[in-house]
Order: sequence, then C-alpha cells, then structure tokens
Amino acid sequence: MIYLLLSILASTLIFLIFKLFDRFKINTLQAIVFNYITACFCGLITSNNPFDAQEIIQSEWFFGALILGFLFISIFNVMAITSQRNGLSVASVATKMSVIIPVIFGIYVYHENTGILKLLGISLALIAVYFVSVKKDATFNFKSNLMFPVILFLGSGIIDTSIKYIETTYLKEGGIPLFSATIFFFAACFGIVVLIIKMLKKDFKFNPKSIIGGAVLGIVNYASIYYILKALNHETFDSSTIFTINNVAILMLTSLIGLILFKEKLSFKNWIGIGLAIISILLVTLA
Repeated sequence: MIYLLLSILASTLIFLIFKLFDRFKINTLQAIVFNYITACFCGLITSNNPFDAQEIIQSEWFFGALILGFLFISIFNVMAITSQRNGLSVASVATKMSVIIPVIFGIYVYHENTGILKLLGISLALIAVYFVSVKKDATFNFKSNLMFPVILFLGSGIIDTSIKYIETTYLKEGGIPLFSATIFFFAACFGIVVLIIKMLKKDFKFNPKSIIGGAVLGIVNYASIYYILKALNHETFDSSTIFTINNVAILMLTSLIGLILFKEKLSFKNWIGIGLAIISILLVTLA
C-alpha cells in the first residue's frame, strides 16, 4: 500500500511542477527531454544490478521498453495537441478514462477478482473522472475532432497495460530500476530528435531554466514509475484495483491542490466527482 501511496504523491507532484513551469517561464518541451535524461540516470543509480548494455539489449523486455519510450514522448505531444484543439477538459477526461483499458485487461487476462463492490467501485470511478474533469462553461464536442482524443485515450491505456504486462511477464527480481531507466533513455532519445529537428528548422531557443526544471521533474517522474511498478509487483492488490485507485486518487488530489494552491474554482459537478472518487476508492479497496 505504501508503494501505491508514493506513486500517487509523485504523480501529483508532476502536476505541481508543470504548473510551476508556466510561472517560471520554463520551456516545457526542453524540460521534458532533460526530465527523461535525469530519470534515466536515476534508474541506473538506484539499480542493484550492474549495468550491462549487452545484457539489456538481449533482455526479453528490451523492445517493450523501446516502444514504451516512444509512447511516453508521443502521448505527451498528443496530449498537448488535444488540449489545443479540443480543450483541457477533453484531454483530462481522455487520459483518466483510459484506466478502463488496464482494468479490463487485468480482469480478463489475469482473471482478477470481480466482486460486486469492486465493479461498483470501478463504475463510480469512471463517473467520478468525468465529473472531476469537467470545467464550468466547457463545451464537449467529440464529434468535431475524434482522432486526437481517441489516440490519447488508447495511448494512455496501452502504456499502463504494457507496463503491467512486462512487469508480470519479463521483469526479474530487482529489474525495475534498469527497466525504468531504459524506457526513459529511449524517451529522451526521441525527444532529442524532436529538438534537433526544431534546431534545423531554426525554431529553437535554448532555455537554461529547463535544465533545472527537467532535473526536478525527472526525479519525481522516475519515482512515479518506480513506485507504480513496485505496487504492481506486490501481492496485496491486483492490477485493476491499483490502476483504479491510482488514477482516481491523482485526479482527486490534483483538483484539490488546484483549489487550495492555485485558487482554481471547483463547480458543483467537480465536488460531486470528488465525493464519488472517495467512495470508489473505498469500495475498490474493501473489495
């Protein structure tokens, strides 16, 4: 349970850091690239297993880490595009509703328990995600542009599902740090390619603050992945329970932090969502 709690706290801190990027005029894309580089080093430093490039390349999870690295940087960009074209509310709903993909995967592939309380909790969690995400005066018009919200929904769900599958199928004891480091290494590589393309197009201006911001984000980002993997590796809860609690708790905490620290206003629907989120977490945990 402590690993799940630490993952939730780390993921919530990511939200805070992104908010501070805007306040301190930090270039988000550059900080994201430095974040992945930092997170990669965190994985290498915390690993108890000696670093062996040849062994990593020959490992069964190597290509999975490569694909996940690509997905990490790609889905972030899709999230930005979705926010610009469809609005932040749509992007938030698409991301958090994706929890249904790893939940269904866990139930049908791993035959995880599906009691009445658990199913009710998962259903309430999905409803809570919608109510917490919807903003006042926000217009939802998925018909006008379905492509990017659908890609974001599927991509976020595939990332969570893939992490669980690789952790269960291929990772050996103590292999989480190296696996995480490899994912972040590939994400950094793809990000560097994007920056190089921007430089060639003369659409690049280096922001020194992005190094510090990226370093802080990288440590927190690594912690969020490391602890969710540790939580999935623990036998206390199954994956469908972990992903439900993780996603709903993060959304609930970020909403409350936005209210307290950034004076963001919560509508009546938002408060209903927070209430449902608390009930859903209790039901899934008790189940």
